[in-house]
Amino acid sequence: MDIKRIPGFENSIQPSTTKGNGAVTPGPSFQETMNQVGQVPTQVGKENVSSALKNMADGVKFSNHAVERMRSRGISFKPEDMGRLNEAVGRAAAKGSKDSLILMNDSALIVSVKNKTVVTVMDKSALKENVFTNIDSTIVM
Repeated sequence: MDIKRIPGFENSIQPSTTKGNGAVTPGPSFQETMNQVGQVPTQVGKENVSSALKNMADGVKFSNHAVERMRSRGISFKPEDMGRLNEAVGRAAAKGSKDSLILMNDSALIVSVKNKTVVTVMDKSALKENVFTNIDSTIVM
C-alpha cells in the first residue's frame, strides 16, 4: 500500500515554509500526519501506533521499541524523511546489508534491513559516547 494512496493523505500534509528571514518552520510530525488521515486514533496506545506504522506500505516499519523511543525523545519524521529512509534501506539491501545504522537529520536509526524494520531511534544528544554493535553498514544522509 502506497502512503500517498491513503484517502486524504495529500490534503493533510502541511509543507515546510520559509519565512522572510530564511528560517524554516517545520510541517506536522509524522504522528500528527497519521492522526489526520485517520490511521492512528487520537488516544494513542502502544499497540495502535505500532500497528499503524507496521501496516505502512512496502516501506520501512517501526518496532514497538522504536515508536516508544521516538515518543519519549520527541523525535518525528516528515513524509519526505520517510521517503529518504525507504530509499536508504533499499540501497543498503542492494549492497547485502543486514543491520544498518542510518544517520538522518539529527537522529540515528538502527534498522534491520532484512525485515525493513527500524529497531530503535536516538536523537543527537543520545549519540555521544555510544558504541554501535552488530551493524554491518552505516548510511549518512
